[in-house]
Amino acid sequence: MTVRTRFAPSPTGPLHIGGVRTALFNYLYSRHHGGEFLLRIEDTDRERSTQEATQGIIESLDWLGLARDGQTVFQSTRMARHAEVARDLLAAGAAYYCFATPEDLNREREQARAEGRVWRYDGRWRDRDPAEAPPGVKPVIRLKTRREGETVLEDLVQGTVRVANSELDDMIILRSDGTPIYNHSVVVDDHDMQITHVIRGDDHLTNTFRQIQIYEALGWEKPRFAHIPLIHGPDGAKLSKRHGAQFVLEFREQGYLPEALCNYLLRLGWSHGDLEVISREQAIDLFDVADINRGPSRMDYAKLTNLNGIYIRQADDDRLTEETMQRLQGVPHLVLDAVTRARIRALMPALKERAKTLVELSQSAAFLARHPPLPMDAKAVALLTADAKAMLREVATSLSDAEFSAAGIDAALRAFAERTGRKLGQVAQPLRVALTGGTVSPGIDATLAALGRAEALARIAAVTEE
Repeated sequence: MTVRTRFAPSPTGPLHIGGVRTALFNYLYSRHHGGEFLLRIEDTDRERSTQEATQGIIESLDWLGLARDGQTVFQSTRMARHAEVARDLLAAGAAYYCFATPEDLNREREQARAEGRVWRYDGRWRDRDPAEAPPGVKPVIRLKTRREGETVLEDLVQGTVRVANSELDDMIILRSDGTPIYNHSVVVDDHDMQITHVIRGDDHLTNTFRQIQIYEALGWEKPRFAHIPLIHGPDGAKLSKRHGAQFVLEFREQGYLPEALCNYLLRLGWSHGDLEVISREQAIDLFDVADINRGPSRMDYAKLTNLNGIYIRQADDDRLTEETMQRLQGVPHLVLDAVTRARIRALMPALKERAKTLVELSQSAAFLARHPPLPMDAKAVALLTADAKAMLREVATSLSDAEFSAAGIDAALRAFAERTGRKLGQVAQPLRVALTGGTVSPGIDATLAALGRAEALARIAAVTEE
């Protein structure tokens, strides 16, 4: 048997981080078993589904490296097939026409709510002859749900879960306008796509019991189900914008690497010993739904950010250089040319040691793309006293003759400090301000080397010749 999983989002808005974790688990499970991972866009809600949201889902999955097998299935293109199966159930006596009007049902529902009762459809047309139907009423098709006993789900995460069939009414599978209901469409699509394992959030657990009834009425083999707990905010409440980013592309915008986000989401409700940093290859090798926790997880943004910093330090310098160049696009007064790219690349080994996000990384590299005079904050300006400027003119003379490598620069600055009776920090900090416009940067020797002799001397001159 080829293991086939699917991710089936509705394109009614941006892809939520909980949905991404579901997609990741489906992807890893299929890859672990040498199977296939499919994408189905459940776009039958024509009023709320948008092309923008569909593109956002695909863009999010591509960014995360969750490659799909086969063509993307759009549920809206399969509605004729869903209706056909509903009529097959009707012909087999497993479903029936219901002529109860929406107005009558809504009135009964409101009355039950007012009386504090749970309302369920009573099956009034289950055994009646359609010839008795009132004129002008278009019927829905309802499934003949089993009324006795219970439906049992052997869930791969939740274990054995049971529901009394008396709790499940005869659900609609085809509306009066001929359009299918969600639970029916899902069953037909999963069957036709040969899905073997349905891994999704535990908010679908109630739907699963209804879907099992449809599988059994059709005589189709059921997939294995795994219902994973939801992701909560740090305070245990439902994750919302007040907690922080919720949507995948928000995390990209905030400077998280896709592999760091996937690693974090993998560990959010799943674990393997003490492993924290897990490569994609390791994840595929180790992942099993049996190791998913049954309880909900809490989003820890600080932990994600720290993990992202680890991935940035491990990332390829050429890749980080291109990411930084892209993020600096549109920042005023920057020159983003080949010279700037070379400077950023040269200093990247030092720049990435301090950064926890790509936003931080690009901000720390921005000085490399500026031309003097550099913008400075009050703290930086305060360091450029008359004595500091006089010292910088002397430092410039020493640097004019130095070997312009990190080692050569370090030697020249140490020699200058010793010769003038200063500590190295007393030399380096005003020099850092002149070179970067700020008080924080990578090592002064590496910074000077990345700028190059001509640019470094020009920046020193810009602050000492005022």
